[in-house]
Amino acid sequence: MDVNAAVAAVAAIAGVLTGVIAMLAFRFSEREQRRPTRSSLHTDPVLPPGVDTVLSVLRSSAVVLDEADGVVKASSAAYALGLVRGGKLAVEPMLQMARDTRRDGEIRQVELDLPRRGTGRGEALAVSARVAPLGSRLVLLLVEDLTEARRIEAVRRDFVANVSHELKTPVGALSLLSEAVMDAADDPEAVERFAGRMQVEATRLTNLVQELIDLSRVQNDDPLEDAEPIRVDELVAEAIDRCRHAAGTKEITMAAGGTADLHVWGNRGQLAAALGNLVENAVNYSPARTRVGIAARTVAQPGGDLIEIAVTDQGIGISDKDKERIFERFYRVDPARSRATGGTGLGLAIVKHVAASHGGEVTVWSAEGQGSTFTLRLPEAGAARDRTHQMSHRDDTTGLDAEAGRSNRPSPHSSDPSAYETLSSPEVLP
Repeated sequence: MDVNAAVAAVAAIAGVLTGVIAMLAFRFSEREQRRPTRSSLHTDPVLPPGVDTVLSVLRSSAVVLDEADGVVKASSAAYALGLVRGGKLAVEPMLQMARDTRRDGEIRQVELDLPRRGTGRGEALAVSARVAPLGSRLVLLLVEDLTEARRIEAVRRDFVANVSHELKTPVGALSLLSEAVMDAADDPEAVERFAGRMQVEATRLTNLVQELIDLSRVQNDDPLEDAEPIRVDELVAEAIDRCRHAAGTKEITMAAGGTADLHVWGNRGQLAAALGNLVENAVNYSPARTRVGIAARTVAQPGGDLIEIAVTDQGIGISDKDKERIFERFYRVDPARSRATGGTGLGLAIVKHVAASHGGEVTVWSAEGQGSTFTLRLPEAGAARDRTHQMSHRDDTTGLDAEAGRSNRPSPHSSDPSAYETLSSPEVLP
């Protein structure tokens, strides 16, 4: 009996010791797991409280570097710009700025031109980089993409320079002609000749100012605020009537054809001006005793039918080099001929903006020696009206942008004049 009690006591003591040892081993293991290692200190530094949240809402590309120039935190925009590759900052000037700031704690800022990644284009990416210390060990780099801002500034600067030049020409001519009239006061024939020239320059100046006003309007106004269904036949007839005198002087035949009774949805004044500019250009740049055709048709598209209005001439055509730029403001294929016909270089720019603001587009097909076809594509009245109403309702309920729904783009090859077979026997208008 005493032996059994002794064995039981020994077993109990052994069990207690085993439990104590196991508990101590578990506690030791837990403590070792919680202890930071050198590698964890190097790869996972702790950002100051709130910094992660602030970086996530910044528009700028953000990169946080540690004391070894490793990337602790980088926004998706920083990766998109190619600033971070392989866990390192890939732009050497920015890396040097970060090292200098880490050394002396001063905030630095610089503008750089970086090569674009993943494109075959040679243009640079303009950025503004700002580096500041973040705590005692980290450095914050903020990079702002200035490429679009610089492009807009260049467009504005070129536009102002072009406007100044275009206005200076007729104003200077009027000044010289007025002096010539004064000097020739005793010569009635000279006065009459100079007065005629003054009228030409005054008309050119008036047209330029009016087209600048028209361009400003189509860029700033929403044409769909006063939109209405418009018969394409009426737009074509108005455009032909506008150019009837110029065409008659050059013995140019104007022919209207295509599908009748089509309707588009938009601002009548802007659409009439756009189509009138296309017909006027076709007449002005066509040789005498040739033909200008205007045809309309419907093209089925998944997002709704499109109305195509094509203006075809038999002129000398446009080179591939010029086709890429003819819709730019003040660009002229033949500057000397443009001035002779009173062209300002703004007509096609106005057409482009009118088409875009109505949810359409304008394209050109041309071959040197074979003439040109400009095609104005606009949503058909029913589809465009339904889309406009849907977007207006969406704006009222969710605040979404009404422009988001305008994306019906047909293939550009349909602007080939051979696509308009109805022009083979059109209605000829005197």
